[in-house]
Amino acid sequence: MTIIVQKYGGTSVADPDKILAAARRAVRASQEGHQVVMVVSAMGKNTDMLVELAQQINQQPSARELDMLLSTGEQVSAALMAMAIDSLGHRAVSLTGSQIGIQTDSTHTKARIISISTKRIEQLLSEGQIVIAAGFQGIDENYDITTLGRGGSDTTAVALAAVLGAVRCEIYTDVDGIYTTDPKILSSAQRMPQVSYDEMLELASLGAGVMHSRSIEFAKKYAVPIQVRSSLVDGPGTLIRKIPADLSKAVCGTVLAEDEALVTLAGVPDIPGSSSEIFSQIASQKITVDMIIQNVGKEGQTGLSFTVPRDELEMTLGVIEQVRGTLQIKKVSHSTDVSKVSVVGSGMAYQPGVAEKMFRSISDAGINVLMITTSQIKISILVRRSDAPRALEAVHQAFDLDTPIENGSGKPVEPPPPRAEEERADVVDRLRGMEELVIDDISLDTDQSRITLERVPDRPGIAALVFERVASAGIVVDMIVQSHLDQDGLANISFTIPRADLVACQDLCQQIAEQLPCQGISNSPQAAKLSVSGIGLRSHTGVARRMFQALGAGGINVELTNTSEARVNVIVAAEQGDLALSVVKAAFADITAR
Repeated sequence: MTIIVQKYGGTSVADPDKILAAARRAVRASQEGHQVVMVVSAMGKNTDMLVELAQQINQQPSARELDMLLSTGEQVSAALMAMAIDSLGHRAVSLTGSQIGIQTDSTHTKARIISISTKRIEQLLSEGQIVIAAGFQGIDENYDITTLGRGGSDTTAVALAAVLGAVRCEIYTDVDGIYTTDPKILSSAQRMPQVSYDEMLELASLGAGVMHSRSIEFAKKYAVPIQVRSSLVDGPGTLIRKIPADLSKAVCGTVLAEDEALVTLAGVPDIPGSSSEIFSQIASQKITVDMIIQNVGKEGQTGLSFTVPRDELEMTLGVIEQVRGTLQIKKVSHSTDVSKVSVVGSGMAYQPGVAEKMFRSISDAGINVLMITTSQIKISILVRRSDAPRALEAVHQAFDLDTPIENGSGKPVEPPPPRAEEERADVVDRLRGMEELVIDDISLDTDQSRITLERVPDRPGIAALVFERVASAGIVVDMIVQSHLDQDGLANISFTIPRADLVACQDLCQQIAEQLPCQGISNSPQAAKLSVSGIGLRSHTGVARRMFQALGAGGINVELTNTSEARVNVIVAAEQGDLALSVVKAAFADITAR
């Protein structure tokens, strides 16, 4: 008999009628021959109400007591759901995280799952009961209640699906699937029948609010199919699973992240270890860093810009102030007047011209690009907040994402068949340390050259001009990094290309430089790109720190940096490439050996 895990968010259990509707859906799945595990969130805005109540008592409540309080919201939902199923004539039992056996570390308010016991759930399922799990919570080695942080109920659901070998995890919410962009912002957004783990991981990390990236990390790591569906109407929803890249379409979705803050450090010593010191201190405070852009060094100094969630800005600035004197950073500036617009798609790794099309659409809309960073399946730009909605609409239209998506034969997307049965003990053993970081690959590409257009004027259309001209010459661009504007309102645009194209590209860039104009061109004829890719790079805030520490300790200077949800890329001098690869592999040996 197959197991299905169903997760219901706060809006799906907000009142008695919605709880009963969810109960009927679970009963129907049981009558169809499935064993059913439900995971429920707190009702409606219950968690927000509890946080507000706590702050009325104590402006800074202890994290342990806050976990004790917040966990009650999910317990209320679980108990009411069990009562609802009982009223429909079926057997059900509600369980807290500790009753299930969800073991976590002791990081209150954002704990990580260490292991899950399946014994009690399996026994109850074998008795024909529907099991309702309180989401978002677990218990640490001291038997203290812990909560899993933002998106915690999604994480609970996918983790249970993984450890139980469920055929799929159904996420019920107030929308009927994953859209090409937020339909609340753009009414022309289209529902996607299916999306790959990697694409969804990028979309979730960039701000697509339907699912949290941490739960997608789980799903990818343990190959759990996820079906996002509406709790209000029946429909196929969107299936998230491992699928081949859709080569017919370079971009599957666009995302607007409005709650961004930009931090820029000027006059950072261009020596090994500088980045390590900065990001080590930031990671120690569990601050999530997103876009990281490092300029090419000049006269012994470099610039470093990165984005963090706006609500973590003050903490970030406090950390930077602590290291500023040690590193003799000349200037620290920040801005909350920024938003990030991104395009995502597995197909862009195989189709040329994606960057040029994006930059042209932004230019035609009269919008200035403040920063650029790229990965294999994502391009992100930073723009002023007031320009962000128009930028999102421009790129959405440029990639024809407002066109209804055909779903093959037109039939609903069916989940893949059940996976082969495994011994439960083997499954549990395999999933110990469930949320530990997974490094898939550490690679070195020595066939790269780097070109930098220095101190480019700040006006719309510059990026479009540069990369349209490069593409028209048949030159394939890999990394693109546009730095934040300096005090004179000028920026550097750096990119990497195959070494064989350096001479042709340099001649072309000389023409572009004269047309702009910019203040010069520099290059690194033999640049090496070192990449670390894996699952959990965003939620494990120490990945960049560990990488930079290893490079700094090895005396290796970083020329360029850019990051994505699943990859950190750095450019180093070619003669240091092999050493860089060696020291970074050694730094992650404890992870890659698993």
